Amino acid sequence: MAQHWDAYIAILKKEVQPALGCTEPTSIAYAAAHAARLLGTEFESLRVEVSDNLYKNAMGVFVPGTGKIGLPIAAAVGALGGNPDAGLEVLATVRNEHVKRALELIEQGRVQIERADTPEFIFCRAIAQAHDTTVEVTIAGGHTDIVEEKKNGEVIFEKPRAIATDTEGNSSVQGNEITLKSVYDFAHEVPFEDIAFMLEARDINMALADEGLAHEYGLELGRTIKEQIKAGILSEDLVNDMAAYTSAASDARMGGATLPAMSNYGSGNQGITATIPVVKMAQFVGADEERLARALTLSHLAAIYIKSHYPSLSAFCGNTATSAAVSMALVYLNGGSYEQGCMAINNVISDTAGMVCDGAKSTCAMKVNTAAQAAYKACFLALAGHGVVNQGIVADDVEKTIDNLGDMICKGMQQTDVKIIEIMRNN
Repeated sequence: MAQHWDAYIAILKKEVQPALGCTEPTSIAYAAAHAARLLGTEFESLRVEVSDNLYKNAMGVFVPGTGKIGLPIAAAVGALGGNPDAGLEVLATVRNEHVKRALELIEQGRVQIERADTPEFIFCRAIAQAHDTTVEVTIAGGHTDIVEEKKNGEVIFEKPRAIATDTEGNSSVQGNEITLKSVYDFAHEVPFEDIAFMLEARDINMALADEGLAHEYGLELGRTIKEQIKAGILSEDLVNDMAAYTSAASDARMGGATLPAMSNYGSGNQGITATIPVVKMAQFVGADEERLARALTLSHLAAIYIKSHYPSLSAFCGNTATSAAVSMALVYLNGGSYEQGCMAINNVISDTAGMVCDGAKSTCAMKVNTAAQAAYKACFLALAGHGVVNQGIVADDVEKTIDNLGDMICKGMQQTDVKIIEIMRNN
């Protein structure tokens, strides 16, 4: 096996995971579930402190299995019925009785959400109290990364953590020699059996898309596209098929469906974006299982690499970076070269780098739709020999473009993020 391939496989297994519901309220539920286990009984009070960015991405999205929106319900059902051993699928064990009790406790004022004064983008501390016992569980850096546990003020678990600030990229792939070219070579050359697990992304995210097409969730964008096709307003073609299925999966996820998404780098929507357009293109070109697994590996790992250049939560919609990686995978499925894949990435970044993140909510389905169509468009421009060079933040070299993107987000968009959060709090 080539040098670093084991590390790349480890990155994929860590960063491409099933997640039930939006990952930000899920993170809150996860912290609360661990606090409840430490407490050993039903809480009398539960206080959760969250970073601004975690708050932004959790305040407007449905919590799976509850039919409700918001941070208090995520915290309460996590503590009452969540499985602390299930990672991002912590809410899979929540039942109606947990929701009913959670709503009672919220109504009684026993669940409080507070702002944490922290430079960290992902930060959540759940503080639960019952009788004479108080426990604390702190998550930082990643959605399920517990860095400290306390019981009655005594630290019972602690691990060091690196703080990612608004002027730094996310460090989860640092320490590995990784470039876009090394990702591309890995996806092409690694033995199929070592990446066959990536086909699970297809199975999970396509099941979520089918759910979104079959039932009413969120904006019903995927269902609406299908209705427009049926009515003859839109054509029945590859790009609209991609758009319908990708949107429908996001509709279901943001609308509270009790099916998981296969996430990418802590985001279910970005996992959907990294997967479904690739699956649809593979179906269109008649790719076999191995070729699809390689394309999914390229899409997901290249997305992780690009997004490692900036914090995982910011004012920037990560579906843009993800769709850039998707465009390279689409080029691969159509027999294009590495150079054409790089052209496609530059094309996407030139097209959609202005898309901001104003929280997780039903309208994310529209941004997922935009990302899928941008990847398709960029792919076929590149295959025709057309690519953006030295325009705006796009350089002639794709690695420089990726650096420029990260620099713009880390150093140029801090105040944008502050203003977005301020607007959302005042709405």
